Amino acid sequence: MMSRLTIDRLGARGEGVAQGPEDLIFVPYALAGETIAAEVDDSRGTLVEVLTPSPHRIAPFCRYFSRCGGCAVQTLAEDSYARWKRDLVTSALWRAGLTNEVSDLADAHGAGRRRAAFHARYVQGRSTTGFMQARTHDIVEIDSCPLLAASMDGALPAARAIAQALAASRKPLDILVTATASGLDVDLKGQGPLNVAQRQGLVRVALEHDLARLSNHGEIVISRRTPMLAMGKAAVAPPPGVFLQATDAGEEALVARVCAHVAGARRIADLFSGIGTFALRMAEFATVDAFDLEEAALSALAKAARVKGLRHVAVSPRDLFRRPLGPLEVERYDAVVFDPPRAGAEKQALVLSASSVPLVVAVSCNAQTFARDAAILCAGGYEIARVEPVDQFRHTPHVEIVAGFRRRAQGPRKNRRLLG
Repeated sequence: MMSRLTIDRLGARGEGVAQGPEDLIFVPYALAGETIAAEVDDSRGTLVEVLTPSPHRIAPFCRYFSRCGGCAVQTLAEDSYARWKRDLVTSALWRAGLTNEVSDLADAHGAGRRRAAFHARYVQGRSTTGFMQARTHDIVEIDSCPLLAASMDGALPAARAIAQALAASRKPLDILVTATASGLDVDLKGQGPLNVAQRQGLVRVALEHDLARLSNHGEIVISRRTPMLAMGKAAVAPPPGVFLQATDAGEEALVARVCAHVAGARRIADLFSGIGTFALRMAEFATVDAFDLEEAALSALAKAARVKGLRHVAVSPRDLFRRPLGPLEVERYDAVVFDPPRAGAEKQALVLSASSVPLVVAVSCNAQTFARDAAILCAGGYEIARVEPVDQFRHTPHVEIVAGFRRRAQGPRKNRRLLG
């Protein structure tokens, strides 16, 4: 049904939000203050025409915008965009009962994204490779992406060649490409076990496109050069497909903020440590105990930490969702840093809220779970020192957050959710 709508605000996913006759209507690519014509189906709208544009509307810079689902907001002027993204954090905190001040958004796009996940699907006998189309599982074939760093220039041709080499199986593929100091590192998912011909085909692609390494579901198919990542004084050889911050600038911005909080700490726990994004920098001035579920990531971290100029880094495999550090374990530390996946660290926050650890630093990629965990810590007697949003996923609704929590002088309160 065609409707005339007035957009009240931008939502958490970057879509315009309007009040419909019965409920809210969400319209991607519409901006606050605009009057639009939209096709409406229940609570979802499809933008047909902007009748009265926002004064903050600008032209998109990418020709795939509104078809490719990678970017949600490209037509909002820079200042308004920064306020919207900061407000995502402020609103999440407010809904959790917290009214703390949030710093201005820090732009950490830098030179662009150093990794991307391309998708390949097979339609009418041919492979299509690119990004997912907005609001569908179809693929938008792209020639280039202006958000990628120059170090990713060969990523898309390599992804296309991989998809073509495996076209006979007609399986949907996810192709994760990471730019490293040694060249492009590719990890393929969706194909399953390779036969001899498929493996040989992928080896040819790696040679033709000068890939540093090519893996299938984490199993190395060919490694011509060990992928390497610089992290402070250390150099890490990452396992295939391991988690990594999306931009170099984003990683440096997060690290700088975390290290500023923990400066002066002598023993630090790094929870959900991965390959050592924070641990390897903090080890320049403190001993660090690193905990993570992924043993391959911990092994890479431990090897990288054997470099002159770093203090001792101990690594421990641990499923922190099922078995968070306990009350006696956390008391050993001057500071605890946690950087969990999007689900957050609720169980660990509950333990920390009842502890006497002087300082907790939370890093998050999800404003809602961050706010939930922050409320738990504050209920246990912590005060928020600073909340800093960092934008490495420019033009998306994703925002990174760093916040410090200091124990109030009167000590921990009993947390009924933990003791109950």
